Amino acid sequence: MSDNKLEHDDHTGTATTGHEWDGIKELDTPLPRWWLWIFYATIFWSVIYMIFMPAIPGLPGMSAEGDHTRGLRNHSERANVAAAIEALEASRASGFEALRGASIEEIENDPQLLQFVRAAGESAFGDNCATCHGAGAQGFVGYPNLNDDVWLWGGTYQDIHDTLMYGIRTEHPDTRMSIMPAFGRDELLSNSQIQAVSDHVLSLSGLAEANSEGAEIYAIQCASCHMDDGRGDRMQGAPNLTDGEWLYGSERDQVINIIYRGPYGVMPGWEGRLDDATIDALAAYVFLLGGGEDATARPTGQ
Repeated sequence: MSDNKLEHDDHTGTATTGHEWDGIKELDTPLPRWWLWIFYATIFWSVIYMIFMPAIPGLPGMSAEGDHTRGLRNHSERANVAAAIEALEASRASGFEALRGASIEEIENDPQLLQFVRAAGESAFGDNCATCHGAGAQGFVGYPNLNDDVWLWGGTYQDIHDTLMYGIRTEHPDTRMSIMPAFGRDELLSNSQIQAVSDHVLSLSGLAEANSEGAEIYAIQCASCHMDDGRGDRMQGAPNLTDGEWLYGSERDQVINIIYRGPYGVMPGWEGRLDDATIDALAAYVFLLGGGEDATARPTGQ
């Protein structure tokens, strides 16, 4: 169609495309020249990029390794990451060597080693532990806070190291293992008995009134693990019920649910997943978060 046959907009004088919707006509406005030059430049740049960088996948006859054109630069982010990891491991080698066999006292008294442990341990914690325990190790319901001094299996450097190595309720022969009965699900106690013993347990932390029926049930069903005074037993992984710290929550309904179904949390063992040096750094980092215990200052019943 020639220009003299095109309809032009009365207000702008611009030709229309001939399309119209509800009385609105589409103008055949040319693209800005600057926009066209940028568009042409991107096409030119994409051609240059494909020549020098990996770009075109799935061409016939290509090897199965990458299945794409390599480009003149033979650039590979995977190779760059591998090289960066290798360089990082080389830079850390002396620190890990110094850490090998060091006691927590030696770590704390060596500023350079202490700084290394905090950096390497924080990195390992963020990669492997923060998903459950939180970025600040503050924990969540069912996942313990690692900043306080409440430890189910012990809070010395060696205790923490062993827990990291072998995990909790894993298949490793040296794993931390404890099993609390599901008193309700397995019909060991009635609902009313579970409510009574829940009240007694809460009273041990001052969170409820004493319950004589619950105390009697506790003495028969619970004291063998949690002790008569409720202070727990780390050898069995039985928590202290008198300190006001509750892994699965301290609301009455939460405690009833715990007794009914029996908690059964699992923590992976990191032996074989992480190298020994990284586990050493991770154990020291967790200990140094603030809740670690001196091996000679373990509280009674903890």
